[in-house]
Amino acid sequence: MKRVGAIDIGTNSTRLLVAEESDGHLRTVATNLAITRLGEGIGSGELLPPAMARTTDAVAGFFHEAVRLGAETVVAVATSAVRDAANRADFLELVKKKTGLQIRVLSGTEEASYSYLGVVSGLPMEQRSTAVLDVGGGSTELSWMEPQGLNTVSVNMGSVRLTLSGFSPAEVAAAFHPHLNRARQAGAAVLVGVGGTVTTLAAIQQELAIYDPERVHGFSLSILDVTGILERLAGMELAERKKVAGLQPGRADVIVAGVTIVKVVMEGLGVDRLTVSEWDLLHSLILEEVERK
Repeated sequence: MKRVGAIDIGTNSTRLLVAEESDGHLRTVATNLAITRLGEGIGSGELLPPAMARTTDAVAGFFHEAVRLGAETVVAVATSAVRDAANRADFLELVKKKTGLQIRVLSGTEEASYSYLGVVSGLPMEQRSTAVLDVGGGSTELSWMEPQGLNTVSVNMGSVRLTLSGFSPAEVAAAFHPHLNRARQAGAAVLVGVGGTVTTLAAIQQELAIYDPERVHGFSLSILDVTGILERLAGMELAERKKVAGLQPGRADVIVAGVTIVKVVMEGLGVDRLTVSEWDLLHSLILEEVERK
């Protein structure tokens, strides 16, 4: 069996997955997540030194955890906050000096593709009719099948970016609707979501005081569920939100923006349900590394 670790450095959180492959199947060995908010300076165009320092510490901790668990290889990628930052080279060098890891910065297209492939690997789905939504902190990716193959879109709107800049639902809808119209015309009638906002929705709906991936993976939310959670959270003060079962306190300040994106996408695509997937780009990265060996 081959054991591999994968680290995803996002705008809001840094995540770890250690998994082993046997006969084409992945078994999760361990997962971990830290709210590192690397994108707290996203409006300035540069990563802030405190954010870089705490994220580097988290990456180092996850790297050592993966090695301790027997990972033969550890791969690491960074997404929106790093790819948009003018000083991204400084951050990449910090991580390399502390861990030896060479971080791969994914384009929006690559990020969307990896998320799609993760969903395909982890859930039974009809690819021709399914769109995949990945709501991140700095950007949101959409992917769906067209006759010529997989189409991917990355929109520079995410839960952290929108919270820091301010937004209206109409502005969010205007940014997404051209892509959603195209996806609908291509036959996308089913929506699967990945990422912290989407998994948090499943946890809130089930009032999970302790996060349970098995109860989240494959869980389905209706548009009424999503709308109800959005209205509830938007009507709360931050201190109240931090006490909501299923909502990590570190996400409480950005969750309204994230759920607004989910609601806009569901409405624009014309779907009344969203299926949640725990399998995402981390699983794709591990499968890719296994195949490379």
